[in-house]
Parts: sequence; structure tokens; C-alpha cells
Amino acid sequence: MSKINPKPEGTPAFSPNDPRYWDERDLETELKRVFEICHSCRMCVNFCGSFPDLFARVDRDIEKHGAEGAERLDATDFASVVDLCWQCKLCYIECPYTPDQGHHWLVDFPRLAMREKAQRARRNGVTLQDKALGEPGKLGALMSGPFAPLSNLVNEHQLLRKVNEKVLGISSEFPLPKFAPQPFEAWMKKHEPLREAGSAGSVAIFATCIGDYNFPRIAAATVRVLEKNGFSVVRPPQECCGMPNLDGGDIDAARAKARYNVAQLLPLVEQGMLVVAPGPTCSYTMKKEWPELLGTPEAKKVAAATHDVMEFLEKLRREKKLVKDFAQPLGKIAYHAACHLRAQKIGTPGARILGLVPDTEVDVVEKCSAVDGTWGMKAQHYEMGKKYAQKLARGIENVEPALVVTDCPLSSLRILKENARQAVHPAEALARAYGLPTELS
Repeated sequence: MSKINPKPEGTPAFSPNDPRYWDERDLETELKRVFEICHSCRMCVNFCGSFPDLFARVDRDIEKHGAEGAERLDATDFASVVDLCWQCKLCYIECPYTPDQGHHWLVDFPRLAMREKAQRARRNGVTLQDKALGEPGKLGALMSGPFAPLSNLVNEHQLLRKVNEKVLGISSEFPLPKFAPQPFEAWMKKHEPLREAGSAGSVAIFATCIGDYNFPRIAAATVRVLEKNGFSVVRPPQECCGMPNLDGGDIDAARAKARYNVAQLLPLVEQGMLVVAPGPTCSYTMKKEWPELLGTPEAKKVAAATHDVMEFLEKLRREKKLVKDFAQPLGKIAYHAACHLRAQKIGTPGARILGLVPDTEVDVVEKCSAVDGTWGMKAQHYEMGKKYAQKLARGIENVEPALVVTDCPLSSLRILKENARQAVHPAEALARAYGLPTELS
């Protein structure tokens, strides 16, 4: 039996505002403790590459070096395991030893992996690869609009993509999102609200970087669906949510973005508005990460007011306020259950909403796309991500759908690559069912 006690001596340091978060010895102790628990349990072996790698390293030390458990693991082992974690959070959902389960072992593998990455980035610097992937908002603002045709031409040129892979480590095989000729903010400024808008109140939209600059049709569909249900929609100034920075361990950059966004959203929240986000990674970050990054009452207040857009519409359905004036059926839908929605423990509200549309059948496919932010775009992870995504690809094909739906725009890129199908956001599908426009105009 290992000498490592599975029970922590104190509450683990989950927040970067805790001085122990940056203590290397404290982190090493916590990594060994949690890895020992995971090695004994092994329930998450099929979730991602981290767990098979972890188990193999502990087994190696037991077989070759006389270890009793995870006590001989070192910094190289920790980095290898953490780099294979794509932060889908599914291990946390399934783990019986988490704070949410009330277990005294207080295991939180995703936050522990994020902490290791943060310490490594502070110690060695943020890699060029993570710097390039960490600023989708700044890149989108620069490359969309008038420069979109040229930007997209460069992104689609295979030779240039190969060069980009060599320089920045961004896979030449992963289908990068196109930049929009008309960003969402520009569309929003000239949009004429539906006549129903405002009868039920107002909400603020956090459009997300990808909704602003790559898929503005998702943000526009969100606005139209909310207006159809009586809400006027405002778009306050906003930056990236910060999750791409967290993926690279850049806590300071993520904190700066969280601080800016909270300052912009707080006055609207204090007026009584809720915040809706049409992207599960961003809504997760706003709810779960901003309070940890900032540790302020203001961040907690904004987090409490934040909803994924389909979660918001599900709330309307439960209150019997959802408009059900559907104009056309959607047929058979393969609905991808996005990991970061499941991590919020709200399930798949979009599937429940679309199931209300007459002559529409929704089959939920609960398989990970293995993209999860920036991980799946990295050249060194592309083949592993593709391997793990095959369960999703097969699940979609088995449904034989007329329409593929996913809340996660990055997952839609994986689906496009593996299934040759253009997946749409549930807000787009709902707009279609309402008979509303689904393209920018």
C-alpha cells in the first residue's frame, strides 16, 4: 500500500489568489496525492490521453523502481500527464471524490492540471504556441471585416498552413474557423429588432470571440431568438473570456480579461439584466473561472447572472414563457452534447427545446470532440484528438440525421472534418424552426 494519504492535509489550493497555488512543493504533494487516487480508481481511463499516460508512469515506477504508488513521479511525469489534458471537465463530472460530491478527498483533476500548467508557464514562460492560440479576440478583430477574404485565403492555403505549423505548432490539418466579412458587432449596430423585442425585458449578450468574428450568424440567431421571445438585447463592450489563456497557463492574461469583462457587465447586471452567452466554453469560464481568478463579489455577481443561451431558454420553458410559434419542422437531429455544457451540470437544454418543435426528433450524442478550446488545434495533439473524436463521428452517423446540432462552434469544426457535415448551433436551428432568418442581413 502506498504511503500517500488520499486525504489532503488542508483544502487544496484551487484559486490563483491563494499563495499556496504558486508553491511548487505544495503542488508536487497535491499532484502525487491526486494521481495516486486516480491510479487506484482508473474509472476515467477512456476519457482522454492523460489517464492512460498517468497510469503507465505509476505502473512503470512500481515495476521497475520499487515504488508503492505515485510517490516517485517527477516534474517530467507531471508535465506529460497535464499536457494531454484538454480540459473537457468530464472526469470531474464523473469522479466520486470531488468537492461537489461532498467527498473529503476533494479531488479536482482539471483545476489541478490547470495549476500545474500555470506554474510551469510562470517558471518557463508562456510558449509561442500558447501565445498564438491565446488571443482569438485580438486576432479576430484584426483579421475579420475588410481583411476577411485575404485572411481566409491564407488560412486555406495548405503550404502556408504547413509553414504555420512549423513556426507556431498549429496543426495544418485542423480546419481553422473562417473570419467573417461582417463581424457581429457591425451587424448588431444596423440590426432592426423584431417587433416583439423588449416586451419581456432586456438581456446582455456575451457574444464570444468566435461569435463576434468567426460565426456571427450564431450570435445573430441568438439575438433573433431572444427577440422572438420578447427580449431586447444589448451587447456591451467585451473581450475574450480568457479560457484560451488558461489553456496556456497564462493566469495574468486571463485575469486581466476577466477583470475588464466583469467591469463592463456589472452595471447591466445591477440593473437587473441577465447575461447570455452562445458558447459553452465561455459561459463555463464566466460562471466558474472568473470568480476564482478575481475572487471578488463583483465577479461572483456577474457569474450568478450568466446563462448559456439555451439554458436561458429552458428557464423560459419551465416558466411556461417560451414562445412555441414554430413555423417549420427540423426532422431528425443528431445533437452533440458539448462537454462544457455538461460541466456546468445543465445537461443539454438545447436538445429539450428543439424537441418541442413539431415533427422533430432529437438524438443526443454524448461524445467528446477532443477540441476543447485550443488543445485540439495543436499539431502535437492532432492525431490523438482525431482518435478520441471518432466516437463522436460514429455516433452522429449512426443517427442518420437531417441536421447536426452542437452548442460548441469548435466542435462543429471537428464534425465538419470527420463527418463532412456542417453542424449548426441550437439557436440557429431554433431560428429556422421559428421561420426567422438564419444568415446575416
